[in-house]
Amino acid sequence: MAVVTSRTSHRLASQVAAFFDVDNTVLPGLASEVRFFQWLWRCRVVGWPELRASLRWWARHWPSASLQPLRERKLYLAGKPAQVIEPLGEEFCRERLCPSVSPAAMRRIDEHRRAGHAIILLSGSLDFLIEPIAGALQVDRCFAGVLEQVNGLYTGHIVPPLPYGQGKRQLLEQLAQDLALDLSACYAYGDSPGDLDLLGSVGHPTVVNPIRGMARVARRRGWPVVEWT
Repeated sequence: MAVVTSRTSHRLASQVAAFFDVDNTVLPGLASEVRFFQWLWRCRVVGWPELRASLRWWARHWPSASLQPLRERKLYLAGKPAQVIEPLGEEFCRERLCPSVSPAAMRRIDEHRRAGHAIILLSGSLDFLIEPIAGALQVDRCFAGVLEQVNGLYTGHIVPPLPYGQGKRQLLEQLAQDLALDLSACYAYGDSPGDLDLLGSVGHPTVVNPIRGMARVARRRGWPVVEWT
């Protein structure tokens, strides 16, 4: 599982885990990477060339107004040195993202921790944006997207599998095997269709801040819906 960042490498004691999506779940509102791009724009680290490259890539791989091509390729960071971008990302996360974590999410995480459950973050966002949040929340494991590097420069490619959609399910199934988790007793929290595979794999799914039809899906499947602000 080379795509992950992990705060702990030991075998977890509990057979029950609580899996949390991050963007618009633990972290309400705009996706962390969108906010990061806006911040880099204001800092003049990226500009119109990077935006045009991303839009051209999206236009060439347009299936049905899906953002998946942009999740899989980070052209706005292609060619940029990791030793410059990653400290900027960590600074941005500490200053802008960590203070925006939902108090309701923190309370739910604490409830699971007191119940002895393992706390695991699964995010399609970039690892250096998510890891400071994982550290602040003291979670057991954190899985996020990792950018490929060649000679210290980002290529724009994500090291597969991306923890989004089926990628989340792959990671969950591998974790269940490695850690002897009882998925029927596990919990999951997510907001979008990209979390359907995750939510459908556990015994206790919850839809948080539903978007893109997820409220309707939750009603159809009998899943609880909550609003975390």
